[in-house]
Amino acid sequence: MQHNKVSQKAKENMMLTLFHAPQSRSSALNTLIDEMGIADRVEIRQTDIPRIDGTGHRDPANPHPEGKVPCLVHDGAVLTERGCIILYLTGLFPESGMAPKPGTPEYAAYMTWLFWYGSVMEPVLILDWAKIDHPALTASLRGQPEIVARLRAALQKGPWLLGDEYSAADLLCHSPWAWFPDGMPDDDLIRDWVARCQARPAVARSRARDAAAMAARAAA
Repeated sequence: MQHNKVSQKAKENMMLTLFHAPQSRSSALNTLIDEMGIADRVEIRQTDIPRIDGTGHRDPANPHPEGKVPCLVHDGAVLTERGCIILYLTGLFPESGMAPKPGTPEYAAYMTWLFWYGSVMEPVLILDWAKIDHPALTASLRGQPEIVARLRAALQKGPWLLGDEYSAADLLCHSPWAWFPDGMPDDDLIRDWVARCQARPAVARSRARDAAAMAARAAA
């Protein structure tokens, strides 16, 4: 199969839609689109989801197979899961600077962080929050100490996970502690990293959009 670079003209004709529920997992994608400067290329379509507090409902217009978010639709093709969508968008728009160049050691590390987050980090944090423990889980996924150690090992080499450059890997991996700061490890290196991620202007803009959407939802 021949792989060609996406031409500028083809990019201008792309039909990209992100199904987004405010103050949810898809908020990171909303921020990413802002960081990448592609808000004019992606339609952000507000949707509803069932929430842990019992509010919300499944939106039949949302093509996610489980009615969740985020869900990205590109010319009819459906993509789900944050790491997948992040990898897809940063690959589609490499000029955004939110990912290293493919084929480099930095890109290998970048992809590893995205997949590690979804396969290990988030499940471990959810299990810890739910107070669920079992030898099979710790044997396969490990636990919070291993999560902290892996992040520390990277952050000791530079301010960001990939060294000197902020990337979408930082945006994704810091996100749980942005929403639940009380669960953040008592570690200055990680706390400072989360603070740097949260200080980015795109985060403030994304939070403001989400707050306005939630206020409108409550008033409806």
